[in-house]
Amino acid sequence: MAEIVFGPVPSRRLGRSLGINNIPPPKRCSYSCIYCQLGATKILTVERSRFYDTEILRKALGEKLIEIDEDEFDYITFVPDGEPTLDESLGEHVKAIRELSDKPIAILTNSTLISKEDVRGDLMEFNLVSIKLDAASEKVWKRINRPHPSLNLEEILDGMRIFRRDFSGKLISETMLIDGVNSERSEIGRIAEELSKIEPDKAYIAIPTRPPAESWVKPADEEKLVESYEIFSESLGRDRVELLIGYEGAGFKLGGDPIKDLLSIATIHPIRLDYAHQILSKSIQNPDELIERLVDLGEIRLVEYRGRTFLVRRRERREG
Repeated sequence: MAEIVFGPVPSRRLGRSLGINNIPPPKRCSYSCIYCQLGATKILTVERSRFYDTEILRKALGEKLIEIDEDEFDYITFVPDGEPTLDESLGEHVKAIRELSDKPIAILTNSTLISKEDVRGDLMEFNLVSIKLDAASEKVWKRINRPHPSLNLEEILDGMRIFRRDFSGKLISETMLIDGVNSERSEIGRIAEELSKIEPDKAYIAIPTRPPAESWVKPADEEKLVESYEIFSESLGRDRVELLIGYEGAGFKLGGDPIKDLLSIATIHPIRLDYAHQILSKSIQNPDELIERLVDLGEIRLVEYRGRTFLVRRRERREG
């Protein structure tokens, strides 16, 4: 079973984040995005369910908070093995977390269920909500996000606008640009127009930095990034648009059991091999030997992407 609480890990949006993995493997999501670092979705669903009892999450977080100082992270973030709003216990989890920590709580959601009133109610409990908008036309949306067949793009967009109207916390958006898929000027313009109606506090333009679900996926080039930045800035204002194109760095935190913690992070956060060496060397003598042993045991695999080697948790082993 995947660890419920992991990290802290560096986040390009949130500083340092203590992660909550509230959706257990196999991967459950309402999308099966072509660029997802977790690979293809195993269970494509829009049905909300209960996965972990809140007391189990409370215990796991309490134990983690004993290991680390609260000044070592900036947010407690729901970023699970799938879409976090599929969890019916989401609102209960947030209330339990607030009893243990005063840190702001964030969630990274693909927004597919945001048209549902109960989901919006749960999201209202967060200090920061990150929504996804990779496409504003149905053809491109279906190609890049590969949504559950019951989903409707217009309903999702309406749900985003309704949520923005009522939400008093910080709302950010992320748009992942994939070369030849959603990187054309016309599509970027449509996305920017929709975002201008939603009015996020910050709109991030991102490219894949880890191995994607489909090997043919390539990030948009620098010219497209600059063009997209300008189009977004015209619609939203330059101060509300940022490029999110760099890797986070090696600021991962391992606790008393470095192997368990490393595997927990790699479950949903593939780690560059050179950074894995850096963080492991702080607690063990021979990182190379450990990594080789974990590969031989089938716990992790090494993946090449854009000239870098990444350490990734072997998903087929975890799902067995």
